[in-house]
Amino acid sequence: MQRKILVTSALPYANGSIHLGHLVEYIQTDIWVRFQKMRGHECHYVCADDAHGTPIMLRAQNEGITPEQLIADVNAEHQADFNDFSIAFDNFHTTHSDENKALASHIYLANRDAGHIETRTISQAYDPEKEMFLPDRFIKGECPKCGAADQYGDNCEACGATYDSTDLINPVSAVSGATPVTKESEHYFFKLGHFEESLKAWTRAGHIQSEVSHKLDEWFEGGLRDWDISRDAPYFGFEIPDAPNKFFYVWLDAPIGYLASFKNYCDRTGVDFDAFMKPDTTTEMVHFIGKDIIYFHALFWPAMLEGAGFRLPNNIFAHGFLTVDGKKMSKSRGTFIKARTYLDHLNPEYLRYYFAAKLGSGIDDIDLNLEDFQSRINSDLVGKVVNIASRCAGFIKKRYEGKLANTLSEPALFEEFVAQSDAIAARYENREFGQGMRDIMALADKANQYIDDKKPWALAKEEGKEQEVHDICTMGINLFRVLVAYLKPVLPETVIQAEAFLNIEPLTWPDIGTPLLSHDINKFKPLMTRIESDKIEAIQAASKDTLAETKSKPVQSTASIDKNIPPIADEISFDDFAKIDLRVAKIINAEHVDGADKLLKLTLDIGLAQRQVFAGIKSAYAPESLIGKQTVMVANLAPRKMRFGLSEGMVLAAGPGGEDLFILQPDKGAKAGMKVK
Repeated sequence: MQRKILVTSALPYANGSIHLGHLVEYIQTDIWVRFQKMRGHECHYVCADDAHGTPIMLRAQNEGITPEQLIADVNAEHQADFNDFSIAFDNFHTTHSDENKALASHIYLANRDAGHIETRTISQAYDPEKEMFLPDRFIKGECPKCGAADQYGDNCEACGATYDSTDLINPVSAVSGATPVTKESEHYFFKLGHFEESLKAWTRAGHIQSEVSHKLDEWFEGGLRDWDISRDAPYFGFEIPDAPNKFFYVWLDAPIGYLASFKNYCDRTGVDFDAFMKPDTTTEMVHFIGKDIIYFHALFWPAMLEGAGFRLPNNIFAHGFLTVDGKKMSKSRGTFIKARTYLDHLNPEYLRYYFAAKLGSGIDDIDLNLEDFQSRINSDLVGKVVNIASRCAGFIKKRYEGKLANTLSEPALFEEFVAQSDAIAARYENREFGQGMRDIMALADKANQYIDDKKPWALAKEEGKEQEVHDICTMGINLFRVLVAYLKPVLPETVIQAEAFLNIEPLTWPDIGTPLLSHDINKFKPLMTRIESDKIEAIQAASKDTLAETKSKPVQSTASIDKNIPPIADEISFDDFAKIDLRVAKIINAEHVDGADKLLKLTLDIGLAQRQVFAGIKSAYAPESLIGKQTVMVANLAPRKMRFGLSEGMVLAAGPGGEDLFILQPDKGAKAGMKVK
């Protein structure tokens, strides 16, 4: 039965370039869509730039252009990057469109008329110089709880406290540097609590991954709060109907942008938009998103749709983040890699395959280990798959005028390859791409072993072995054809070249079981080449921040000291220092802290006991890269209750901050619990 599926990826924000972290999602989605199309299903893949909000308005002002010009320029850049990575959107649009304005207004008005919208007056921080209300993230100051400097207007990353932006000490506007004032404004709120029971049922009915469903249970336990869906002028977005100078918050019209892009596509192609949007439809709607935006997609989005009488998503598939060499992407280390920087140096299909080999159906982060990346591509794609064709094609072309034999010499082996079709299809369907790639490479190993055992190059030197050589190489070419069919969703451009070599029509999944016999093939041209180390190094070099070279000079006075280095604190006595108990600690577990931008939760073994510590090192380390390492901790620091839990010590780290932060590690031979002297 043919399925009809609408598929979306999360909308990239129109305020910056696409980087490799973004591409995890788009490559994952594209592979799934290509597989569905190979199976013969009607599958429409749409996306758009998320083009509204304060950051875009402010950037356009700083660049002296209109927001419309900015988002048009970024849209062109994004589409070029996606195209070169073979991300085959059926439609790529923008949320700043007539379709999105009409749909956002329709969904809002339907919810308003059904009683799901209310207004009330709130107090907000206001920039008197810029004459604009400030979102929490555009206000910084000192934490009202612990006094830490340079904290955002909604929570403190140092102590974990949450508060209103009006509680900040010495607040400043991140836009102008002015001191904000408090001002009242009428705002519009979506009554999310009206949908609590239906959302509970929907989130527990298999539409989202189980780990996501369990996470959402925490929100239900706390009660669903009203959602502020309005922003005051000046704001780049759509004005709310019948509400002058009030604009839809970007997160209201952004997911509606999925439908707007599809509507634009339907109007151009004749696809029935309404057939996909009715609540009782048999069509499917599937969203691929990052795990950081689950709350918006799995609660607000289905509630808005239900309130407006639209269908709800069939599935929302969340994925994890990308780390590079075990750490967050870093400009100073050359691992914050833009899509275009990668494209300047390497074949995009290498990255598509590597991500596929790492991806599963869960929300775990994946790591791009650059050394492993080079090794895996050279081994799997060049050394295994492409090698099969290159080992056989020359014999067919030179000795048999490019024509394959009329029978398979090893039909059982061919059937063994074909018999994997359903299992590999299930891997794709369930987004278990990593296991699927392992299954395919196991078959590639068998194909190469077959050729190694038969040794056509040796038989070609013996008299009377012409038919045997013909049969072996025909078999090899047919095994290669099955493998590239399985890999087509992952390596679309490489498979187009393989199809040209094989002289066949574009491969579909039903074609896999039919061998090529008495068939003319074309001259083989190399499909891929090995990745050399200098290519990786060039990408890293091109991704690093350019730092101005300065000559070292002796320090003459405090005026010449680097202002980025904090001043030395007040002196303490030796007796004060002697009170600090520093211990070697082994990190036995590390994990993300929900709701914290900078914290990791560490479980430390200090020999005599285990301690739980919240450390502000998330910007520099992926949790899994820390497990098993040793560090140094202050073991006798009084426990501190944070909103995330109890922190029972402090790990020591150094560096300017951000991704350039390094935990202290003892020399080899140190044991957990040892005192540091």
